[in-house]
Amino acid sequence: MKIFFYTSLLLLTGLISCTDTHKQPSENIQNISPQPITERNPYASLDQSPMDMIYWPADYPFLKINHTNAPTPIARVIYSRPHKKGRKIFGNDSTFLCRYNIPWRLGANESTEFESYMPLEISGKTLSPGRYTMYAIPGEKSWIIAFNSNIYSWGLQIDSTKDILRVEVPVTISEKVIEDFTMVFQQSTEGKTNLVIAWDSVKLLLPIQKKS
Repeated sequence: MKIFFYTSLLLLTGLISCTDTHKQPSENIQNISPQPITERNPYASLDQSPMDMIYWPADYPFLKINHTNAPTPIARVIYSRPHKKGRKIFGNDSTFLCRYNIPWRLGANESTEFESYMPLEISGKTLSPGRYTMYAIPGEKSWIIAFNSNIYSWGLQIDSTKDILRVEVPVTISEKVIEDFTMVFQQSTEGKTNLVIAWDSVKLLLPIQKKS
């Protein structure tokens, strides 16, 4: 009987102790003074064209975080986002940032990189698994999108002799102007996947699917 009494007393004491412990942090937090935040990073200036990484499927990062056995993604793109900043973007002469019929790295800074984790079919052509640089040759009504094996070109020294695959994609002119260059994988209403490429008033849909 004494053993039961002492055991119950210890359990009750433990519960009270746990309850008190949970109260203390919140009380302490209220008494902590906020720390000053520096307005600027003291170690490096902010890149005006930040790097972005997109996946197919688009929610793959969340799947990976929440599930340790998340399946391998299908593809990803790493690119840097330039901004319009009032400039004329696509056109024929030197007043435009990206001139027609001249190769463009599909972004800023380093070459845009496309990685496929399985065989893909892009506009009806096969792309084997691997890492590629990806660039475009803009035109008024269509663009050439190229996948290149030289992954260390920095985007300014494009060697077209190392192109692995080239496809032509029609241009859509949108009434809505996009300030930041954007690439994103998006499912169409037919259940297919497009790589959306959009900047200024120009939009392209590059059809991509898993190779059957």
